[in-house]
Amino acid sequence: MPAEGPRGTRYTSKWLTVIGIGDDGVAGLGNEAKRLIAEAEFVFGGTRHLALVASLAKGEARAWPTPFDAEMRDVLALSGRRVCVLASGDPFFHGVGVTLARKVPPQEMQVIPAPSAFSLAAARLGWALQGIETISLHGRSLDLIRPLLHPGSRILALTSDGDAPAAIARLLTELDFGASRLTILEALGGPNERLRSARADAFDLEKVNPLNVLAIEVDSILEARILPLTSGIADHLFEHDGQITKREVRAITLSALAPRRGELLWDIGAGSGSVGIEWMLAHPTMRAVAIEADPTRAARIRRNGSTCGVPGLAVVEGSAPQALAGLGAPDAIFIGGGGSDTGVLETAIEALRAGGRLVANAVTLEMEALLLARHASLGGDLTRIALTRASPVGSMQAWRPAMPVTQWSWVKP
Repeated sequence: MPAEGPRGTRYTSKWLTVIGIGDDGVAGLGNEAKRLIAEAEFVFGGTRHLALVASLAKGEARAWPTPFDAEMRDVLALSGRRVCVLASGDPFFHGVGVTLARKVPPQEMQVIPAPSAFSLAAARLGWALQGIETISLHGRSLDLIRPLLHPGSRILALTSDGDAPAAIARLLTELDFGASRLTILEALGGPNERLRSARADAFDLEKVNPLNVLAIEVDSILEARILPLTSGIADHLFEHDGQITKREVRAITLSALAPRRGELLWDIGAGSGSVGIEWMLAHPTMRAVAIEADPTRAARIRRNGSTCGVPGLAVVEGSAPQALAGLGAPDAIFIGGGGSDTGVLETAIEALRAGGRLVANAVTLEMEALLLARHASLGGDLTRIALTRASPVGSMQAWRPAMPVTQWSWVKP
C-alpha cells in the first residue's frame, strides 16, 4: 500500500529504482525503464549517464560526487522519495547496485539491468561466458590478472581508462606472454563501437576509448611465468633469502589450514609471505595479513604479493605478539617463524575465532617442545614432515635429507 512520504509525497515500498543503461542510451531501454526514469523525482548517475537520459528525465539530475561516496549518503537521504539510479550495464556485476544493496533492503529496490560489458564483449567475439575468465581491473591493480595467465585461456578484463590495454600488453610481454592476442572492444553498444586487435608484444593501438573491455587470448613460450592452480607452487616464483616454507611443506600446511571462501589468515613470521600468498590465490575473496619483524623481508613480501597476483596482501611490520594488536579476528593462523617467542602462541590461540584453524611449524627443538606441550594440553594433530632430495655428489647423485618439520594443527572449539 502507498504510504505518506516527505512533504506529502506518496510512494510505494520500492522507492529506489536502479536502471542499467548502455552506450546506446535511451534507445536501448525498455518502456518500463523509460517510465521509471521519467517519473523519478531525483536521478543519480555519472555525468555520461545523465547526459544519455537528459531528453527523458524530468526530475532533478544529481551527478555522483568526486570522490565517489561509497556510503551513498545522498541517495539514502531521499529514502521514500521516487529515486532513480543509473548504472552501466548490469548494476549487479561490478556495478553500483552492489554498493546500494549493502545499504538498501532488496524489497525497497526495483532493478532493471542491461547487458553487462562482458556479455556484450562475449557476444561480439562469439565466446561462451561460462568458459572464460572475467575480471574487473577498474580502479584496481593490473597485477590481479597474473593468476589468470595460463596458455590457452581466454580473459575478458574491464579496464579503467584508455591507457590500461597498453599497460597490460607490456605486463604480458614482460612475463613471456607476448604472443597473446589482445582485442580492444571500445564503446560497446553505442554508435562509436569499435574492435581492434594486436599481439601483446607488438601492441601499437592508439587513442583507445576510455570505455573499453580488453579480450586476451593467452599464448606463451616455455619460460612464461605461470602461477599453477595447485598449492605448493615452485619456490623460485617467490623472491626470498632462504626464509621460506618450502613447497612440499607449504602444500601440507595449506591443506591443514583448509582455506574457505572469504576467510582471513594471519601469517605470523611470514618470511617471504609464501603461505599467505597461496592462501589468497585459493579464491579472490580470501584475505591475509603477513606479520614480519624484518623490514627487508616485509618489503620483499609486498613485492611477492604483487608479482604473484595478490597485491591486496596486507603486511604488518613488527614482532608478535605486539604486532597482532588491532588486527581483525582471524579464521586461520599460521605460525612459521617466531612462534617460540614469549606470548605468541597464547595470543594466537586467544585471537582465533571459534572453529578457526591454527597451524604451527617447528624446525627447532625449542619450538617443537612448545608444540608438544600444546598438543598434550589442547589436542589436535601432530605431524612430522621429513623430506629427502636428490642432489649431486661429485659426478653422481645422492639423497640429502632436509631439516624435519614438526607440525601441530588444531581447531579451536
